[in-house]
Amino acid sequence: MMDLFKLFRREKAVAQSRPRAEGVAFNGFDDPAFLEYVRAGAISDTKALRNMAVLRCVSLISRAIGMLPVSPYVEGDEKRVAKDHPAYRLIKLKPNDWQTPMEFKSQLELSVLQHGDGYARIIRAGGRPIRLIPLKYDRVKAKLRGDWRMEYQVTDGKGSMITLPAEEMLHLRDMSADGETGLSRQKLASEAINLALQAQQAAGRVFATGVMAGGAIETPNALSDSAYGRMRKSMREDYSGSGNAGSWMILEEGAKANKFSTTGREAQQIENRNHQIEEIARLYGVPRPLLMMDDTSWGSGIEQLAIFFVQFTLAERFVAWEQALARSLLTDAELGKIYFKFNERALMRGTLKDQADFFAKALGSGGHAPWMTQNEVRGLSELPVSADETANLLKNPMQQQGAANEPAKTA
Repeated sequence: MMDLFKLFRREKAVAQSRPRAEGVAFNGFDDPAFLEYVRAGAISDTKALRNMAVLRCVSLISRAIGMLPVSPYVEGDEKRVAKDHPAYRLIKLKPNDWQTPMEFKSQLELSVLQHGDGYARIIRAGGRPIRLIPLKYDRVKAKLRGDWRMEYQVTDGKGSMITLPAEEMLHLRDMSADGETGLSRQKLASEAINLALQAQQAAGRVFATGVMAGGAIETPNALSDSAYGRMRKSMREDYSGSGNAGSWMILEEGAKANKFSTTGREAQQIENRNHQIEEIARLYGVPRPLLMMDDTSWGSGIEQLAIFFVQFTLAERFVAWEQALARSLLTDAELGKIYFKFNERALMRGTLKDQADFFAKALGSGGHAPWMTQNEVRGLSELPVSADETANLLKNPMQQQGAANEPAKTA
């Protein structure tokens, strides 16, 4: 009986000694999942997003990807949107029954930014894709088989596992060291993110438990009870609040008011927090002013930084999405005939004055050779097509000598 009791205590001690973290159970210190957890710096999805710089960066990028339209286009001289292709409805109108295209693309891009991979199962009917089902990254295991074809082991909510071929999976990768899965920026920069979180927590502790008084009133001798009571009441009623800003204080019994100055320790804490924000901005490639930092790059400088963000941060994500969609939603016969393209002009549209200047030159004003028709300009401005026969012709108003409707000659 005693041996049975010892055995029960030993089994209970082993169960209790197993490390646990945020609801995840490990089988021991040699469990690969536990080793991965330690190497990752124990940063969960929600923990990393508690840092405002991380949240701002990933929301900027993922929401920009979700917001911008992407469509399949027909290659060649036509350059038209392939609205008859099934991928058009999926990626532009309705990826599944519960998400909008923006929500779907934002979710997959957020998974890529955090974990290096974004997965969506492709449901087909009669060989045509009809649904895109987003999957959690931790329920999918990507593997390159010996015949150089990818396969994906997917675990559903009930614990059952199915194996899907590459044709049934939309897989988005970040940078990859093996070509199978992407590298997680969140894990690679776990130390920087942890440091930023600790700096944020330290600032929170200062506001929660630190002395926040703006100054002190110094007296040469101890105040009488009546003088102390009058001073407290006067400070609370006559000198507190914005309505009493700049008013003069009346001090008794030789008292002097001394204002606290910012200490070097406080200045160093502010500098450290700003440095960690800069580290997070460097991790995701987001310019500091877009993180609402108090920089001096305003006016045209901000416009150039916005262009920088599109060209050097979002452009690579556009290409990754376009090529992943082509790989997964196009047949071998369609490759080279149909391609996917983001419309990044929505982010670089500029003011109405800038648009007017661009459209005027595109139509041929100022001696420029026209490269757009009136209906193309109207389409970009979300205006209905003009019924004028010449609205689909390139015409230069500077070369119109006779009839106003005479089209310009083009090479």
